[in-house]
Amino acid sequence: MPYPLDAAAVRTWCGLALEALGRERERIDAINVYPVADGDTGTNLYLTLESAARAVEAAFDGHASAGTQPDLAAAVGAMAHGALIGARGNSGTILAQLLRGMAQVLAAAPTGGSGAADALRRALRRAASAAYEAVAHPVEGTVLTVATAAADAAEQTAADADDAGEAAEAAEVARAAHQGAVKALRATPGQLAVLGQAGVVDAGGCGLVALLGALADALSGEVTAEPVAVQAGGPVPETAGCAVTPPGADGCADPHVGGPAFEVIYLLEAGDADVARLRDRLDRLGDSLVVVGGDGLWNVHVHVDDAGAAVEAGIEAGRPYRIRITHFGAGPRAKEPALAPRAVVAVMPGAGLAALCADAGATPVTVRPGEPPASGELVQAIRQAHAREVMLLPNDPELRHTAAAAAEQARAEGVRVALIPTRSAVQGLAALAVHEPGRSFDQDMVAMTAAAGATRYAELAVAEHRSWTMAGVCQAGDVLGLIDGDVVVIGPDLARTAMTVLDRMLSAGGELVTLVLGADVPASLAEGLERHVRERHLAVDTVVYEGGAHAAPLLIGVE
Repeated sequence: MPYPLDAAAVRTWCGLALEALGRERERIDAINVYPVADGDTGTNLYLTLESAARAVEAAFDGHASAGTQPDLAAAVGAMAHGALIGARGNSGTILAQLLRGMAQVLAAAPTGGSGAADALRRALRRAASAAYEAVAHPVEGTVLTVATAAADAAEQTAADADDAGEAAEAAEVARAAHQGAVKALRATPGQLAVLGQAGVVDAGGCGLVALLGALADALSGEVTAEPVAVQAGGPVPETAGCAVTPPGADGCADPHVGGPAFEVIYLLEAGDADVARLRDRLDRLGDSLVVVGGDGLWNVHVHVDDAGAAVEAGIEAGRPYRIRITHFGAGPRAKEPALAPRAVVAVMPGAGLAALCADAGATPVTVRPGEPPASGELVQAIRQAHAREVMLLPNDPELRHTAAAAAEQARAEGVRVALIPTRSAVQGLAALAVHEPGRSFDQDMVAMTAAAGATRYAELAVAEHRSWTMAGVCQAGDVLGLIDGDVVVIGPDLARTAMTVLDRMLSAGGELVTLVLGADVPASLAEGLERHVRERHLAVDTVVYEGGAHAAPLLIGVE
């Protein structure tokens, strides 16, 4: 019996799609030959959908206390937003736009009957159109072609039912879309020469087929779990494409020779007019340009030789954050650099802290407040660190379970991971300062853990509304001083509250104070606090760092 097209179906769809992409991830990675044969399309699709699924779960959790569930508009909106902020790579960015296009139509859809089927048909068409609009130079034989074929098949099924005097169900439309996508996917090697030469189908199209199959299963209640055929005109192989073929063999070229050196991805807060100008500028800088989103929030993806210019273009257009720059490298896969003995992966709020970590040799995972990284994102960072041993610094007590899950997955892949229990960015900085790759793994872990544990941490924040705290009642606009996660001071301004917090922390002793300033905090505050420490607490040194955008107004560490 078909299920209604409601929030519960969206939740089920996310779960089934994540399972499907998890099964298909490695095989999709293996056939990734276009636009760049970097073997990560399956992984990027999985990470993008994981972010979408987490957003849907968060929407359900938000209604759980009231004993209700979100409506369809809230569920599809959360799915689209989660995909947008978590989109990875060219394929993930296009997937985010496909989901956004569907959400624009499904937000007002009825949950059952012919109305739901018609809404799904229109949603699939809007998704395909939106994806074409997002890509600077659309190419046939890609996921765009597969998305269009899915919409065509959905419309044909609806029309056939109407001609027969019947009303199509949403499950029928979804199944037809999946079958149309499968047929189109098989034809992609004949549409795009690089696919035909490698003897594989389009990797992004594979991911979309898996996603549409999960949608059909969610609405029909019939879990098929059929693998996606990845070789052109052949059976499903264990591996395929360039991942098992030397560059140059069977027409499979070195993925990076003659192409841009960097992949640049960032989220951007900007208006429509600024984004239109950004598109033109980035299109002149590089290729594989995809800009998705709307309503002030965008995800930008481009391949360029000048990564700095691509980021500067984003700064001119608005406020870029979660900036990821990947160097494609050179040479065949078989000549990847040797694994480093040990690396550090650290979650950091704000570009300034992330840059500080990178300068110290760590691999930063930059996050925005309220948008914590998924376990898959941490696993990907561990992989990118390219080391046999990794020290993982979550720097947030709320991330302990996520970080633990990422560590377990990385261990299963053969990486030795130590989860350092850092609860704040300043504890992470303290741990990073004593990191010594020349020590044994266990000795380094103990030293970093001890340094983090010996660092008391505080954060100053501005209250958004009136509420009760451990220090009393605060009003909107009050400055809150939190020590080790608890509100202990309520003050009228940042400077005086910070001084009170410092005095409380240093009353138990200390040798070093670390101050991390948010983007909008004047340098004069740091000067005043340094002077206060120097005058009131003898033999205590102070160091100051810029946290950058999205860092807290002020972070304090005392060692």
